[in-house]
Amino acid sequence: MKLGFVGTGALSSAIVTGLKSLPGEATPVVVSPRNEDIAAELAARYPDVRIAADNQAVLDQCDRVMLAVRPQIARDVLKELRFREDHHVVSLIATVSREEIAALVAPAGRVTKALPMPMIARLEGATIVCPSDRETAAFFSRLGKVIEVEDQNEFDVLTVVTATYASYFKYLDTIHGWVRGEGVSGDKARDYITSIFKALANAPDTTPDADFMHLSQDYATRGGINEQVLRELTERGLFDAFAESLGRVHRRIAGT
Repeated sequence: MKLGFVGTGALSSAIVTGLKSLPGEATPVVVSPRNEDIAAELAARYPDVRIAADNQAVLDQCDRVMLAVRPQIARDVLKELRFREDHHVVSLIATVSREEIAALVAPAGRVTKALPMPMIARLEGATIVCPSDRETAAFFSRLGKVIEVEDQNEFDVLTVVTATYASYFKYLDTIHGWVRGEGVSGDKARDYITSIFKALANAPDTTPDADFMHLSQDYATRGGINEQVLRELTERGLFDAFAESLGRVHRRIAGT
């Protein structure tokens, strides 16, 4: 298998980095020159990564092609390329449907959508694959967890989860800023917050039968400080506003 990337941004870099961290991994990889700095860095770091002259050269040299161009330019980029029937196309473009991608890359016979995350570089996180595809699932399962879905709407709904990362870190930054404002050093505050939230992230695995609301209730001791913060944020409509924002993101992704 020769693996090619049309679009060489942070996500392509993360996939290649994760892949090449595996022992004995020698899959030939061809990347487009779209982002010269990232492409050059990958080619310098890994001897079996080469930079193609252009996007069409990626297609000409590879049988599995991952599409990682920005959604805003995806249609313009893809309509200029000539795909082959034997190409297996894996689209990483979250906001363009599989059906539209399939039309743009015809006559390519196999089109799969996948949604890996940047932490795949560290062999962490999960990749959504739609529809189920044995080879695509096998590839990404080497880099982390794989969740296969058959329904496009289910894929779109799960994609909304990825819109919450920045807000999560803003949440932690708010805690960090308050602690620093009370006189605790920045490094000490960061170390403590990081340790606490790493441990909290493991709670669903250690109690697999408990849903998230039950975990919330477990930590919200009656009359305690966790219950106070949860109650005050709920009364101010924070979580309702958050859910409404998720709904708006879903409509954007689904194009409705």
